[in-house]
Amino acid sequence: QVQLVESGGGLVQAGGSLRLSCAASGGTFSMYVVAWFRQAPGKEREFVATINSGFTITYYENSVKGRFTISRDNAKNTVYLQMNSLKPEDTAVYYCAAGQTYGATYTGAYAYWGQGTQVTVSS
Repeated sequence: QVQLVESGGGLVQAGGSLRLSCAASGGTFSMYVVAWFRQAPGKEREFVATINSGFTITYYENSVKGRFTISRDNAKNTVYLQMNSLKPEDTAVYYCAAGQTYGATYTGAYAYWGQGTQVTVSS
């Protein structure tokens, strides 16, 4: 059983940056694929980025490519999402999730979820 806790969200102006963290406890975190999803008000939860257990392969949703970077530090049981050049449309609650299937972009592939952290980008 893996517990995930996100942090680092907040309010930022368009063009600014934030770094989200996802701290894990329980289980063998290094064995899991980890992803970030986000959910804006009135919309479905959508995939943002994922990183494999060996942190050698990453995959991004098209709208965040070149702006967001996912990384992980298995020694610290933490995954990060560096978000640069933020846009108002990036406003959402951001969730990290852990699973076994690399490259999965659907929520059902991930068994463990954090509680989310709010990111608000003002124009």
